[in-house]
Amino acid sequence: MFGLGKAKSLVGLDIGSSAVKMVELRKKGDSYELMNLGIEALGQDTVVDGAIMDALSVSSAIEKIFTDNRIKCKNVATSVSGHSVIVKRITVSAATDEELYNSIPYEAQQHIPFDMTDVNLSYQALGAAPAGTGTDVMLVAVKREKILNHTNVLSQAGKIPTVVDYDGFAVFNAFEANYDIPSDQMAALLNIGASIMNIVISRGGNPLFTRDVSVGGNQYTDTLQKELDLSFDDAEKLKQGFEVPNVTQEQKLPHLRSVTEILMLEIQKTFDFFRQTTSTENIQHIYISGGTAKTEGLVDQLKAEFNIPVDVINPFQRTLVDPKKFDVGYVDEVAPRMSVAVGLALRSFD
Repeated sequence: MFGLGKAKSLVGLDIGSSAVKMVELRKKGDSYELMNLGIEALGQDTVVDGAIMDALSVSSAIEKIFTDNRIKCKNVATSVSGHSVIVKRITVSAATDEELYNSIPYEAQQHIPFDMTDVNLSYQALGAAPAGTGTDVMLVAVKREKILNHTNVLSQAGKIPTVVDYDGFAVFNAFEANYDIPSDQMAALLNIGASIMNIVISRGGNPLFTRDVSVGGNQYTDTLQKELDLSFDDAEKLKQGFEVPNVTQEQKLPHLRSVTEILMLEIQKTFDFFRQTTSTENIQHIYISGGTAKTEGLVDQLKAEFNIPVDVINPFQRTLVDPKKFDVGYVDEVAPRMSVAVGLALRSFD
């Protein structure tokens, strides 16, 4: 999205609310090979709703990941999401690349609810508009302070911020690299992190619509902690499927279901808005990723609610993983959490 320099290779670094996740890939024939993978947990309130609150803790976590994995490459692709990020698909009356480039600043003023002096703009032409004349464009605006919030931490950790992407597009890139989807299939990608859910609706190779919602795995933890009188650590374990003393399955499940219903309400509202504003077609498949994707009962409830197939994304599905270098079981276990980092690492091969 925002290229900040030229680099032959990049490390994908996803700075999330619960952890920093890192992936490094290399091209191997028509496929990719996993070179490095790392996760470093962050304390509560270190990153809140995508904003880095404790820069020192985050930069220390980044340094530790690079040191532990002996990574020499300093060029980093990272990403942002949340309320400081606006992504809109618009139609611009432009016949040439030059006309399009010159039209973007004016068009952005009509669609972006921020002061233009406070944002970084980027866009991607998607082809001729299906109705009438002009070009369909994916327009992205991010508040400069949001970008600086991330790039300053990377610089503090001794890394070179080379690309800043949008979380939803990073997930879409990881998805597209690993799945063959019929060109006419309408799919929804739900990347459910600790505090933010990125929703990307796509057809074929094009994202048509995006939305970020401030709900995620932290709500499961908060509810379990409050309703069952647990510590934060025990509530986290329970959410992840581990047993906790004096808490039965029957006690846990209703609270997990109640939070899943909140998520489903937001997903349904997003699907309804998409149908009203973008396309009347129905979503045919849901793919989920993020640390919350494996929450007990989530996939089954989504299937029951929307009555369509629901699958958890494996961003390493087509990646060669050397069993001599990596614990394959561990890679499979953490795979849903790594979708953004994989999508960012793929920017090396643009």
